[in-house]
Amino acid sequence: QLQLVESGGGLVQPGGSLTLSCAASGSTLDYYGIGWFRQAPGKEREGVSCISSSGSSTNYADSVKGRFTISRDNAKNTFFLQMNSLNPEDTGVYYCVAEYLGVCPRRIGIQPFDSWGQGTRVTVSS
Repeated sequence: QLQLVESGGGLVQPGGSLTLSCAASGSTLDYYGIGWFRQAPGKEREGVSCISSSGSSTNYADSVKGRFTISRDNAKNTFFLQMNSLNPEDTGVYYCVAEYLGVCPRRIGIQPFDSWGQGTRVTVSS
């Protein structure tokens, strides 16, 4: 029932910044934990970040700590991933995700996220 649509991907030079957005419809995000995954060519999907329903808990993959920031705006039923100091290893398709238990697991695996967007492509290249 919950639908997620990502936007904001594109081509950026190393060291640059992008902000991804995820718009939700069909249900409110108030009680959902939300997050972001990414998949580089030939690699498994990896969890990038998540934030709990209350916003009290956030987690980041080690590779993006200090560079990426996750946030949510429940009033607008939208959440974001601010990406700074991008490098070529950040290239991939980024997916926004949500789960109805409202959690943000320390290890960001595919479970328990059961709602997925279709992805937005990010390419970091000079």
